[in-house]
Amino acid sequence: MLDLVAVREGSSVGQAIAIALQTAQHAESLGFTRYWLAEHHNMPGLACSSTAVLVGHLAGGTQRIRVGSGGIMLPNHAPLVVAEAFGTLEALYPGRIDLGLGRAPGTDQVTMRALRRNRAESEEDFPREVAELQQLLGAPQPGQRVIASPGANSHVPIWLLGSSLFSAQLAAQRGLPYAFASHFAPRMLMQAIDIYRSTFVPSATLAKPHVVVGVPLVAAATDAEAQYLASSIFQRVSGIVRGERRALQPPAENYLESRSAQEREAIADFLAMAVIGGPATVAEHLKKIVDVTEADELMLVCDIFDTELRLRSLDIAAQAMAA
Repeated sequence: MLDLVAVREGSSVGQAIAIALQTAQHAESLGFTRYWLAEHHNMPGLACSSTAVLVGHLAGGTQRIRVGSGGIMLPNHAPLVVAEAFGTLEALYPGRIDLGLGRAPGTDQVTMRALRRNRAESEEDFPREVAELQQLLGAPQPGQRVIASPGANSHVPIWLLGSSLFSAQLAAQRGLPYAFASHFAPRMLMQAIDIYRSTFVPSATLAKPHVVVGVPLVAAATDAEAQYLASSIFQRVSGIVRGERRALQPPAENYLESRSAQEREAIADFLAMAVIGGPATVAEHLKKIVDVTEADELMLVCDIFDTELRLRSLDIAAQAMAA
């Protein structure tokens, strides 16, 4: 599960975080492998800017499920600070913390400058910073003057995330697991995972490629109900297209029909990997994704306005995967 910690219309940040914890606990009860939190800044409607804080909160409220970042946007942070934060989390919750890394800022340029005010580097420094972070989380080397404490010798698992080919190539070169953000940018999915698998170099971290594929999910009792509930995320995508960031909206009848052809096309492109439907449809589409991508894991993104219906959606998905 990947959670953006959506703030619902008429609700608060505190309530959004409480819903995230409730969802993580439910996912754990269903046997989900991991629960990741995104990083976004200056975006009304999302409460996931302090990703490491949320990881600690959700790990503290669960027992077994792995909790991590999906991901920390490394251009926004000094690698030493990330190593110390996730080294601390690993000390608190041993064997349960994941560190997913992205190279986008997760925000606009003005906000990015506010995050790292005097930073002269750019996203092109991502490979160097990944290597630096790996070193800080590993065993200190002779003569190494900067030690992450906590962090050194924690060996927190690092994942690379991407929506293009760059991180696929880097993950393959460094022998790291790779997660593709097909939950919002599916167009290059097959090309990216093909490059990753075909150029993968085994490492001390990973002997063979490991691929996670992002999947937007809206499961309900019927296909018609699922389409209705999905109108909340249709509205979110329309807001992104128009540059209008808002809280997660309640579902609306006939929402797609009310949009222009251009907006409908943008929504369809953004959500091309979405699985929306009743139990039979969900089972069929999830199986098709696994068959086509040969993914090792599917990472579900499920933003349904009603919390109980969101939990029910995960129930339906878990039953489909078990079958």
